[in-house]
Amino acid sequence: CGRGELLERFLRSLSFELTDAQRKVIAEIRRDLGTNVPMNRLLQGDVGSGKTVVAIAAILLAIEANCQAAFMAPTQILAEQHYAVLRRWLEPLGVRLSIRTGARQEENGPLPLFSRGSSTQDACTTRTHDAAPDVIIGTHALLYDTVSFSNLGLVVIDEQHKFGVAQRARLTAREPAPDVLVMTATPIPRTLTMTVYGDLDVSVIDEMPRNRGKIITAVRDESKLGEVLGFLRTQLEAGRQVYVIYPLIDESEKLDVKAAATEYDLWRERLHPFRCELLHGRIPSAEKQEIMERFRCGGTRVLISTTVIEVGVDVANAAVMLVENAERFGLAQPHQLRGRIGRGEHKSFCILLSSDQSKETATKLAVLEKTVDGFKVAEADWDLRGPGDLLGTAQSGLPALKIGSLKSDAQLMRRARAAAMSIFMADPRLELTENQRFRNLVVEQEGRTFSNVS
Repeated sequence: CGRGELLERFLRSLSFELTDAQRKVIAEIRRDLGTNVPMNRLLQGDVGSGKTVVAIAAILLAIEANCQAAFMAPTQILAEQHYAVLRRWLEPLGVRLSIRTGARQEENGPLPLFSRGSSTQDACTTRTHDAAPDVIIGTHALLYDTVSFSNLGLVVIDEQHKFGVAQRARLTAREPAPDVLVMTATPIPRTLTMTVYGDLDVSVIDEMPRNRGKIITAVRDESKLGEVLGFLRTQLEAGRQVYVIYPLIDESEKLDVKAAATEYDLWRERLHPFRCELLHGRIPSAEKQEIMERFRCGGTRVLISTTVIEVGVDVANAAVMLVENAERFGLAQPHQLRGRIGRGEHKSFCILLSSDQSKETATKLAVLEKTVDGFKVAEADWDLRGPGDLLGTAQSGLPALKIGSLKSDAQLMRRARAAAMSIFMADPRLELTENQRFRNLVVEQEGRTFSNVS
Protein backbone atom coordinates (compact mmCIF):
# COMPACT_ATOMS: atom_id res chain seq x y z
CA CYS A 1 0.00 0.00 0.00
CA GLY A 2 1.38 3.39 -0.97
CA ARG A 3 1.77 6.35 1.39
CA GLY A 4 -1.30 8.03 -0.06
CA GLU A 5 0.25 11.21 -1.46
CA LEU A 6 -1.00 10.45 -4.99
CA LEU A 7 -4.44 9.68 -3.55
CA GLU A 8 -4.49 13.03 -1.74
CA ARG A 9 -3.64 14.85 -4.98
CA PHE A 10 -6.52 13.06 -6.69
CA LEU A 11 -9.01 13.90 -3.92
CA ARG A 12 -7.97 17.56 -3.97
CA SER A 13 -8.61 17.69 -7.73
CA LEU A 14 -12.26 16.57 -7.42
CA SER A 15 -15.00 19.15 -7.86
CA PHE A 16 -17.10 17.54 -5.12
CA GLU A 17 -16.70 16.35 -1.54
CA LEU A 18 -16.64 12.65 -0.78
CA THR A 19 -19.50 11.37 1.34
CA ASP A 20 -18.74 10.07 4.84
CA ALA A 21 -19.58 6.56 3.59
CA GLN A 22 -17.01 6.82 0.79
CA ARG A 23 -14.32 8.01 3.23
CA LYS A 24 -15.13 5.13 5.59
CA VAL A 25 -14.86 2.54 2.80
CA ILE A 26 -11.57 3.99 1.49
CA ALA A 27 -10.18 3.69 5.03
CA GLU A 28 -11.29 0.01 5.18
CA ILE A 29 -9.62 -0.72 1.84
CA ARG A 30 -6.47 1.10 2.89
CA ARG A 31 -6.23 -1.07 6.01
CA ASP A 32 -6.62 -4.21 3.87
CA LEU A 33 -3.92 -3.12 1.41
CA GLY A 34 -1.54 -2.45 4.29
CA THR A 35 -1.57 -6.07 5.52
CA ASN A 36 0.23 -9.15 4.24
CA VAL A 37 -3.06 -11.00 3.66
CA PRO A 38 -4.56 -10.42 0.16
CA MET A 39 -7.70 -8.29 0.24
CA ASN A 40 -10.94 -10.00 -0.79
CA ARG A 41 -13.58 -7.30 -0.34
CA LEU A 42 -17.10 -6.77 -1.66
CA LEU A 43 -18.10 -3.12 -2.19
CA GLN A 44 -21.86 -2.68 -2.32
CA GLY A 45 -23.53 0.59 -3.14
CA ASP A 46 -26.51 1.56 -5.24
CA VAL A 47 -25.93 2.85 -8.75
CA GLY A 48 -24.73 6.44 -8.45
CA SER A 49 -23.41 6.15 -4.89
CA GLY A 50 -19.81 6.73 -5.97
CA LYS A 51 -18.17 3.29 -6.14
CA THR A 52 -15.87 4.29 -9.03
CA VAL A 53 -14.16 7.01 -6.98
CA VAL A 54 -13.52 4.47 -4.22
CA ALA A 55 -12.07 2.03 -6.77
CA ILE A 56 -9.77 4.77 -8.10
CA ALA A 57 -8.56 5.41 -4.55
CA ALA A 58 -7.60 1.72 -4.23
CA ILE A 59 -5.91 1.80 -7.65
CA LEU A 60 -3.79 4.84 -6.75
CA LEU A 61 -2.65 3.22 -3.48
CA ALA A 62 -1.62 0.13 -5.48
CA ILE A 63 0.26 2.20 -8.09
CA GLU A 64 2.14 4.03 -5.35
CA ALA A 65 3.28 0.64 -4.07
CA ASN A 66 4.82 -0.07 -7.54
CA CYS A 67 2.01 -2.45 -8.53
CA GLN A 68 -0.19 -2.74 -11.60
CA ALA A 69 -3.99 -2.66 -11.32
CA ALA A 70 -6.57 -4.42 -13.49
CA PHE A 71 -10.10 -3.01 -13.81
CA MET A 72 -12.52 -5.59 -15.22
CA ALA A 73 -15.97 -4.67 -16.56
CA PRO A 74 -18.63 -7.05 -17.94
CA THR A 75 -19.27 -5.32 -21.29
CA GLN A 76 -17.30 -3.34 -23.84
CA ILE A 77 -19.63 -0.33 -23.34
CA LEU A 78 -18.88 -0.25 -19.61
CA ALA A 79 -15.16 -0.89 -20.12
CA GLU A 80 -15.03 2.04 -22.56
CA GLN A 81 -16.87 4.26 -20.09
CA HIS A 82 -14.47 3.38 -17.27
CA TYR A 83 -11.51 3.99 -19.59
CA ALA A 84 -12.86 7.46 -20.46
CA VAL A 85 -13.59 8.33 -16.81
CA LEU A 86 -10.25 7.07 -15.53
CA ARG A 87 -8.36 8.91 -18.28
CA ARG A 88 -10.11 12.15 -17.37
CA TRP A 89 -9.22 11.81 -13.70
CA LEU A 90 -5.86 10.02 -13.79
CA GLU A 91 -4.01 11.38 -16.83
CA PRO A 92 -3.41 14.73 -15.06
CA LEU A 93 -1.65 12.68 -12.35
CA GLY A 94 0.58 11.03 -14.95
CA VAL A 95 -0.93 7.56 -14.63
CA ARG A 96 -0.58 5.27 -17.67
CA LEU A 97 -3.77 3.51 -18.76
CA SER A 98 -4.47 0.78 -21.27
CA ILE A 99 -7.74 -0.75 -22.52
CA ARG A 100 -8.08 -4.38 -23.58
CA THR A 101 -11.38 -5.66 -24.94
CA GLY A 102 -12.22 -8.15 -27.66
CA ALA A 103 -12.55 -5.27 -30.13
CA ARG A 104 -10.01 -2.72 -28.92
CA GLN A 105 -6.48 -2.41 -27.56
CA GLU A 106 -5.17 1.05 -26.86
CA GLU A 107 -2.83 2.87 -24.54
CA ASN A 108 -2.97 6.50 -23.54
CA GLY A 109 0.55 7.48 -24.46
CA PRO A 110 3.94 7.62 -22.75
CA LEU A 111 3.13 9.82 -19.78
CA PRO A 112 5.46 9.71 -16.77
CA LEU A 113 3.77 8.27 -13.72
CA PHE A 114 4.26 11.39 -11.65
CA SER A 115 4.74 14.92 -12.84
CA ARG A 116 8.11 16.55 -12.22
CA GLY A 117 8.50 18.06 -8.81
CA SER A 118 5.89 15.80 -7.21
CA SER A 119 6.76 14.97 -3.62
CA THR A 120 5.71 11.41 -4.43
CA GLN A 121 8.29 11.02 -7.20
CA ASP A 122 11.10 9.93 -4.91
CA ALA A 123 8.94 7.15 -3.48
CA CYS A 124 8.45 5.48 -6.85
CA THR A 125 11.34 6.48 -9.08
CA THR A 126 11.63 2.91 -10.33
CA ARG A 127 8.31 3.28 -12.17
CA THR A 128 8.90 6.70 -13.72
CA HIS A 129 10.50 5.27 -16.86
CA ASP A 130 8.55 2.03 -16.93
CA ALA A 131 6.72 1.58 -20.23
CA ALA A 132 4.12 -0.84 -18.83
CA PRO A 133 0.66 0.60 -18.14
CA ASP A 134 -0.21 1.21 -14.50
CA VAL A 135 -3.89 0.38 -15.02
CA ILE A 136 -5.29 -2.09 -17.55
CA ILE A 137 -9.04 -1.72 -18.10
CA GLY A 138 -10.93 -4.37 -19.98
CA THR A 139 -13.61 -7.01 -20.32
CA HIS A 140 -13.17 -10.79 -19.95
CA ALA A 141 -10.36 -10.32 -22.53
CA LEU A 142 -8.15 -9.67 -19.49
CA LEU A 143 -8.52 -13.33 -18.57
CA TYR A 144 -6.51 -14.60 -21.51
CA ASP A 145 -2.81 -15.02 -22.11
CA THR A 146 -2.58 -12.18 -24.65
CA VAL A 147 -2.70 -9.73 -21.71
CA SER A 148 0.51 -9.83 -19.70
CA PHE A 149 0.80 -8.20 -16.29
CA SER A 150 4.20 -7.10 -15.05
CA ASN A 151 3.37 -6.88 -11.34
CA LEU A 152 -0.35 -7.30 -10.76
CA GLY A 153 -1.19 -6.07 -7.28
CA LEU A 154 -4.88 -5.17 -7.44
CA VAL A 155 -7.89 -6.51 -9.35
CA VAL A 156 -11.10 -4.43 -9.39
CA ILE A 157 -14.15 -6.28 -10.76
CA ASP A 158 -17.13 -4.05 -11.56
CA GLU A 159 -20.73 -5.29 -11.68
CA GLN A 160 -19.40 -8.64 -10.53
CA HIS A 161 -22.78 -10.38 -10.81
CA LYS A 162 -22.21 -10.34 -14.61
CA PHE A 163 -19.16 -12.59 -14.34
CA GLY A 164 -19.08 -16.34 -13.82
CA VAL A 165 -17.25 -17.62 -10.77
CA ALA A 166 -14.64 -19.39 -12.91
CA GLN A 167 -13.99 -16.18 -14.90
CA ARG A 168 -13.23 -14.20 -11.76
CA ALA A 169 -11.12 -17.00 -10.31
CA ARG A 170 -8.93 -17.07 -13.44
CA LEU A 171 -7.86 -13.47 -12.93
CA THR A 172 -7.39 -13.70 -9.17
CA ALA A 173 -5.72 -17.16 -8.92
CA ARG A 174 -2.29 -15.75 -9.69
CA GLU A 175 0.94 -16.00 -7.72
CA PRO A 176 1.49 -13.89 -5.76
CA ALA A 177 -2.24 -13.42 -5.13
CA PRO A 178 -3.40 -9.87 -5.89
CA ASP A 179 -5.73 -7.84 -3.70
CA VAL A 180 -9.31 -8.11 -4.98
CA LEU A 181 -12.12 -5.56 -4.82
CA VAL A 182 -15.45 -6.64 -6.31
CA MET A 183 -18.15 -4.01 -6.78
CA THR A 184 -21.86 -4.42 -7.29
CA ALA A 185 -25.09 -2.48 -6.99
CA THR A 186 -27.03 -5.69 -6.40
CA PRO A 187 -25.20 -8.65 -4.88
CA ILE A 188 -26.60 -11.82 -6.40
CA PRO A 189 -27.55 -14.72 -4.12
CA ARG A 190 -24.24 -16.52 -4.60
CA THR A 191 -22.32 -13.42 -3.58
CA LEU A 192 -24.49 -13.08 -0.51
CA THR A 193 -23.84 -16.73 0.28
CA MET A 194 -20.08 -16.23 0.07
CA THR A 195 -20.42 -13.14 2.24
CA VAL A 196 -22.19 -15.12 4.95
CA TYR A 197 -19.64 -17.88 4.46
CA GLY A 198 -16.92 -15.36 5.19
CA ASP A 199 -14.74 -15.32 2.08
CA LEU A 200 -15.58 -11.68 1.37
CA ASP A 201 -15.30 -8.76 3.72
CA VAL A 202 -18.13 -6.32 3.06
CA SER A 203 -18.01 -2.55 2.65
CA VAL A 204 -21.24 -0.65 2.11
CA ILE A 205 -21.68 2.85 0.66
CA ASP A 206 -24.99 3.54 2.37
CA GLU A 207 -25.13 7.23 1.55
CA MET A 208 -25.93 8.92 -1.76
CA PRO A 209 -24.27 12.18 -2.87
CA ARG A 210 -26.22 15.23 -1.75
CA ASN A 211 -27.23 16.28 -5.27
CA ARG A 212 -29.04 13.02 -6.08
CA GLY A 213 -32.83 12.94 -6.43
CA LYS A 214 -35.06 10.40 -4.70
CA ILE A 215 -36.35 7.45 -6.78
CA ILE A 216 -39.96 6.36 -6.29
CA THR A 217 -40.86 2.94 -7.73
CA ALA A 218 -44.47 1.99 -8.52
CA VAL A 219 -45.99 -1.19 -9.98
CA ARG A 220 -48.90 -0.66 -12.41
CA ASP A 221 -51.12 -3.07 -14.32
CA GLU A 222 -51.08 -2.88 -18.13
CA SER A 223 -54.71 -1.72 -17.98
CA LYS A 224 -53.50 1.54 -16.37
CA LEU A 225 -51.39 2.49 -19.41
CA GLY A 226 -53.64 5.50 -20.18
CA GLU A 227 -52.94 7.01 -16.73
CA VAL A 228 -49.23 6.25 -17.12
CA LEU A 229 -49.13 8.05 -20.50
CA GLY A 230 -50.74 11.10 -18.91
CA PHE A 231 -48.06 11.07 -16.20
CA LEU A 232 -45.26 10.77 -18.79
CA ARG A 233 -46.63 13.75 -20.73
CA THR A 234 -46.77 15.82 -17.53
CA GLN A 235 -43.11 15.03 -16.80
CA LEU A 236 -42.04 15.79 -20.39
CA GLU A 237 -43.88 19.12 -20.30
CA ALA A 238 -42.00 19.91 -17.07
CA GLY A 239 -38.75 19.48 -19.01
CA ARG A 240 -37.76 15.98 -17.89
CA GLN A 241 -36.57 13.11 -20.12
CA VAL A 242 -37.91 9.55 -20.18
CA TYR A 243 -36.64 5.99 -20.69
CA VAL A 244 -39.04 3.30 -21.94
CA ILE A 245 -37.47 -0.15 -21.48
CA TYR A 246 -38.37 -3.43 -23.19
CA PRO A 247 -36.97 -6.94 -22.57
CA LEU A 248 -36.70 -7.72 -26.31
CA ILE A 249 -35.62 -5.98 -29.54
CA ASP A 250 -38.13 -7.72 -31.84
CA GLU A 251 -41.39 -9.55 -31.21
CA SER A 252 -41.08 -13.24 -30.42
CA GLU A 253 -43.48 -15.87 -31.72
CA LYS A 254 -42.87 -17.96 -28.62
CA LEU A 255 -43.25 -15.22 -26.03
CA ASP A 256 -46.20 -12.91 -25.53
CA VAL A 257 -43.86 -10.02 -24.81
CA LYS A 258 -43.72 -6.54 -26.31
CA ALA A 259 -40.54 -5.51 -28.10
CA ALA A 260 -38.72 -2.18 -28.44
CA ALA A 261 -38.45 -2.05 -32.26
CA THR A 262 -42.08 -3.09 -32.75
CA GLU A 263 -43.48 -0.54 -30.28
CA TYR A 264 -41.24 2.37 -31.30
CA ASP A 265 -43.63 3.94 -33.87
CA LEU A 266 -46.50 3.61 -31.40
CA TRP A 267 -44.57 5.62 -28.81
CA ARG A 268 -43.80 8.33 -31.36
CA GLU A 269 -47.56 8.73 -31.87
CA ARG A 270 -48.39 8.57 -28.17
CA LEU A 271 -45.84 11.22 -27.13
CA HIS A 272 -45.90 13.52 -30.17
CA PRO A 273 -44.45 16.20 -30.50
CA PHE A 274 -41.67 15.11 -28.11
CA ARG A 275 -38.78 13.51 -30.00
CA CYS A 276 -38.35 9.75 -29.46
CA GLU A 277 -35.43 7.56 -30.55
CA LEU A 278 -34.81 3.81 -30.53
CA LEU A 279 -31.73 2.21 -28.96
CA HIS A 280 -30.76 -1.47 -28.83
CA GLY A 281 -27.73 -3.75 -29.04
CA ARG A 282 -27.91 -4.43 -32.80
CA ILE A 283 -27.50 -0.76 -33.73
CA PRO A 284 -23.89 -0.10 -34.92
CA SER A 285 -21.64 1.28 -32.19
CA ALA A 286 -21.04 4.70 -33.81
CA GLU A 287 -24.77 5.25 -34.39
CA LYS A 288 -25.48 4.13 -30.82
CA GLN A 289 -23.08 6.78 -29.50
CA GLU A 290 -24.79 9.49 -31.62
CA ILE A 291 -28.24 8.50 -30.30
CA MET A 292 -26.97 8.60 -26.72
CA GLU A 293 -25.30 11.97 -27.27
CA ARG A 294 -28.56 13.48 -28.58
CA PHE A 295 -30.36 12.13 -25.51
CA ARG A 296 -27.61 13.36 -23.19
CA CYS A 297 -27.83 16.86 -24.71
CA GLY A 298 -31.63 16.96 -24.45
CA GLY A 299 -32.37 16.93 -28.19
CA THR A 300 -34.08 13.57 -27.78
CA ARG A 301 -36.63 13.55 -24.97
CA VAL A 302 -37.68 9.87 -24.92
CA LEU A 303 -35.41 6.85 -25.37
CA ILE A 304 -37.15 3.59 -26.33
CA SER A 305 -34.57 1.00 -25.40
CA THR A 306 -33.69 -2.54 -24.44
CA THR A 307 -31.56 -3.23 -21.37
CA VAL A 308 -28.48 -1.98 -23.27
CA ILE A 309 -28.75 1.11 -21.04
CA GLU A 310 -28.51 -0.98 -17.86
CA VAL A 311 -24.99 0.27 -17.27
CA GLY A 312 -22.87 3.10 -18.57
CA VAL A 313 -25.51 5.80 -19.11
CA ASP A 314 -25.55 8.96 -17.00
CA VAL A 315 -28.14 11.63 -17.91
CA ALA A 316 -29.02 13.86 -14.96
CA ASN A 317 -32.25 15.20 -16.53
CA ALA A 318 -33.69 11.72 -17.18
CA ALA A 319 -36.11 11.40 -14.29
CA VAL A 320 -38.69 8.84 -15.45
CA MET A 321 -38.34 5.19 -16.44
CA LEU A 322 -41.16 2.96 -17.68
CA VAL A 323 -40.31 -0.77 -17.72
CA GLU A 324 -42.64 -2.79 -19.97
CA ASN A 325 -43.28 -6.49 -19.23
CA ALA A 326 -41.56 -6.06 -15.88
CA GLU A 327 -42.42 -9.67 -14.99
CA ARG A 328 -39.86 -10.82 -17.60
CA PHE A 329 -36.96 -9.52 -15.53
CA GLY A 330 -35.42 -10.87 -12.34
CA LEU A 331 -34.76 -8.56 -9.39
CA ALA A 332 -31.18 -7.50 -10.09
CA GLN A 333 -31.82 -6.10 -13.57
CA PRO A 334 -34.70 -3.70 -12.79
CA HIS A 335 -32.71 -2.54 -9.76
CA GLN A 336 -29.77 -1.77 -12.05
CA LEU A 337 -32.02 -0.16 -14.66
CA ARG A 338 -33.66 2.27 -12.26
CA GLY A 339 -30.18 3.39 -11.26
CA ARG A 340 -30.13 5.24 -14.60
CA ILE A 341 -32.60 7.77 -13.15
CA GLY A 342 -32.26 9.82 -9.98
CA ARG A 343 -28.81 10.98 -11.12
CA GLY A 344 -29.74 14.65 -10.93
CA GLU A 345 -31.53 16.87 -8.45
CA HIS A 346 -35.08 16.00 -9.61
CA LYS A 347 -37.37 13.50 -7.90
CA SER A 348 -37.43 10.45 -10.17
CA PHE A 349 -40.03 7.80 -10.94
CA CYS A 350 -39.66 4.16 -12.02
CA ILE A 351 -42.91 2.57 -13.25
CA LEU A 352 -42.98 -1.22 -13.54
CA LEU A 353 -45.74 -2.19 -15.99
CA SER A 354 -47.01 -5.77 -16.01
CA SER A 355 -50.08 -7.74 -17.11
CA ASP A 356 -49.02 -10.85 -15.16
CA GLN A 357 -51.39 -11.34 -12.23
CA SER A 358 -49.51 -14.26 -10.65
CA LYS A 359 -48.58 -14.20 -6.97
CA GLU A 360 -44.93 -14.83 -7.84
CA THR A 361 -44.72 -11.71 -10.03
CA ALA A 362 -46.60 -9.60 -7.46
CA THR A 363 -44.19 -10.71 -4.71
CA LYS A 364 -41.12 -10.00 -6.84
CA LEU A 365 -42.20 -6.55 -8.04
CA ALA A 366 -43.33 -5.56 -4.54
CA VAL A 367 -39.71 -5.92 -3.39
CA LEU A 368 -38.60 -3.24 -5.87
CA GLU A 369 -41.52 -1.03 -4.84
CA LYS A 370 -40.58 -1.21 -1.16
CA THR A 371 -36.80 -0.77 -1.18
CA VAL A 372 -33.85 0.71 -3.09
CA ASP A 373 -31.39 -1.05 -0.76
CA GLY A 374 -29.23 -3.44 -2.79
CA PHE A 375 -28.71 -5.92 0.04
CA LYS A 376 -32.44 -6.10 0.75
CA VAL A 377 -33.09 -6.73 -2.96
CA ALA A 378 -30.47 -9.50 -2.85
CA GLU A 379 -32.01 -11.03 0.29
CA ALA A 380 -35.36 -11.22 -1.50
CA ASP A 381 -33.67 -12.66 -4.59
CA TRP A 382 -32.08 -15.26 -2.35
CA ASP A 383 -35.48 -16.24 -0.95
CA LEU A 384 -37.04 -16.42 -4.42
CA ARG A 385 -34.26 -18.12 -6.40
CA GLY A 386 -32.14 -20.06 -3.91
CA PRO A 387 -28.62 -19.30 -2.73
CA GLY A 388 -26.61 -20.81 -5.58
CA ASP A 389 -24.19 -23.68 -5.63
CA LEU A 390 -22.05 -22.32 -2.82
CA LEU A 391 -18.69 -23.59 -3.97
CA GLY A 392 -19.43 -24.40 -7.59
CA THR A 393 -20.11 -22.09 -10.49
CA ALA A 394 -23.91 -21.99 -10.44
CA GLN A 395 -25.31 -18.52 -9.83
CA SER A 396 -28.79 -19.51 -8.62
CA GLY A 397 -30.94 -22.52 -7.85
CA LEU A 398 -30.74 -24.73 -4.79
CA PRO A 399 -27.23 -25.58 -3.56
CA ALA A 400 -25.86 -29.10 -3.62
CA LEU A 401 -25.75 -29.25 0.18
CA LYS A 402 -27.24 -32.41 1.64
CA ILE A 403 -27.56 -31.08 5.18
CA GLY A 404 -28.22 -27.61 6.55
CA SER A 405 -29.58 -24.31 5.37
CA LEU A 406 -27.22 -21.53 4.35
CA LYS A 407 -29.58 -18.95 5.81
CA SER A 408 -30.88 -20.46 9.04
CA ASP A 409 -27.54 -22.10 9.89
CA ALA A 410 -25.40 -19.01 9.29
CA GLN A 411 -24.11 -18.98 12.88
CA LEU A 412 -23.11 -22.64 12.64
CA MET A 413 -21.26 -21.93 9.38
CA ARG A 414 -19.34 -19.08 10.99
CA ARG A 415 -18.26 -21.44 13.78
CA ALA A 416 -17.26 -24.09 11.23
CA ARG A 417 -15.24 -21.55 9.27
CA ALA A 418 -13.45 -20.37 12.43
CA ALA A 419 -12.61 -24.00 13.26
CA ALA A 420 -11.29 -24.62 9.73
CA MET A 421 -9.13 -21.49 9.85
CA SER A 422 -7.63 -22.48 13.19
CA ILE A 423 -6.72 -25.92 11.74
CA PHE A 424 -5.00 -24.32 8.72
CA MET A 425 -3.11 -21.83 10.89
CA ALA A 426 -1.72 -24.64 13.01
CA ASP A 427 -1.20 -27.12 10.15
CA PRO A 428 -1.22 -25.33 6.73
CA ARG A 429 -0.43 -28.50 4.72
CA LEU A 430 -2.74 -30.78 6.73
CA GLU A 431 0.17 -33.08 7.57
CA LEU A 432 -0.87 -34.03 11.11
CA THR A 433 -2.49 -37.44 11.38
CA GLU A 434 -5.78 -36.09 12.70
CA ASN A 435 -6.02 -33.57 9.81
CA GLN A 436 -5.19 -35.80 6.85
CA ARG A 437 -8.85 -36.84 6.58
CA PHE A 438 -9.64 -33.28 5.38
CA ARG A 439 -7.26 -33.43 2.41
CA ASN A 440 -9.79 -34.99 0.04
CA LEU A 441 -12.14 -32.07 0.67
CA VAL A 442 -9.62 -29.46 -0.49
CA VAL A 443 -10.17 -28.71 -4.17
CA GLU A 444 -7.35 -27.14 -6.14
CA GLN A 445 -7.78 -28.64 -9.59
CA GLU A 446 -9.60 -26.53 -12.15
CA GLY A 447 -13.00 -27.88 -13.08
CA ARG A 448 -13.78 -29.55 -9.76
CA THR A 449 -16.33 -28.15 -7.32
CA PHE A 450 -17.22 -28.62 -3.69
CA SER A 451 -20.70 -29.89 -4.56
CA ASN A 452 -19.90 -33.19 -2.85
CA VAL A 453 -19.50 -31.46 0.51
CA SER A 454 -22.56 -31.60 2.75
